[in-house]
Amino acid sequence: MKALAASSIAEYERAVESLHEYTRTVELALSVCLRDSCPIERLAAKPRPSDLRGVVIFGSDQGLVGRFNESLMEFAASALLALPGQITRVWVVGERMRELVESSKLPSPTALPVPHSVDAISPLVSQIVIGLGSAGAHGERGEVYLFNNQPTTDAGYGPHLKRLLPLDALWQKDLIALRWPGKVLPQVLGSTATALEALIGEHLFILMFQACAQSLASENASRLAAMQRAEDNIAKILEDLNRTFHRIRQQSIDEELFDVVSGYESLTQSPR
Repeated sequence: MKALAASSIAEYERAVESLHEYTRTVELALSVCLRDSCPIERLAAKPRPSDLRGVVIFGSDQGLVGRFNESLMEFAASALLALPGQITRVWVVGERMRELVESSKLPSPTALPVPHSVDAISPLVSQIVIGLGSAGAHGERGEVYLFNNQPTTDAGYGPHLKRLLPLDALWQKDLIALRWPGKVLPQVLGSTATALEALIGEHLFILMFQACAQSLASENASRLAAMQRAEDNIAKILEDLNRTFHRIRQQSIDEELFDVVSGYESLTQSPR
């Protein structure tokens, strides 16, 4: 189980690294669309306090992960409490996280299963992106926040918050300033708004794919740490049991020796 958890961590980390080239491609395409339409004010405007909010939380289905779900839920509840507005949509990945969300003050969530392989991440994330697009089409989408656990440098993990929507204005300005790698600047064929909407969907897909893979890596890191603690506890218990066994055994031997000595002394002191 420890070897499987360690192998899974490496697999999910490679999945995150594999997105770098595709992320760069999407950012270059976004920079072209943003230069043509300049929608920074519309896409990055801060919603009013009365606007609606959506929340995406990545948890776990299985146990033996310590406080993986509880610590993330506490972090999310504290962060959302400090934000104005009303939460109307919640997407939760993981049965154990769903139970925590339902016991909190958040709305009833849309529960999704945890993917158990890299290949299963894309369908899950696509389903969430479609859900976000559907909410926006019905005028229900305002701010959207993403909560997940991320691996840390000390081989542990910690909760993380990311605002998915609206897009960050500073990030958009950095995209516009990107230098196109070729000599000829590309042009957008068709509607720039349609292309921009599609690219924003791809940008959200990348962010949530990374968050999901990081969450799965953190879950396996937590499981690996839990199994290591269990192994250490077993070793300590075995050591205590062996020490107790040797003490009882030595006590039994001492009692037998005392009986032999006492019997010998009784025989030698008695008259012939």
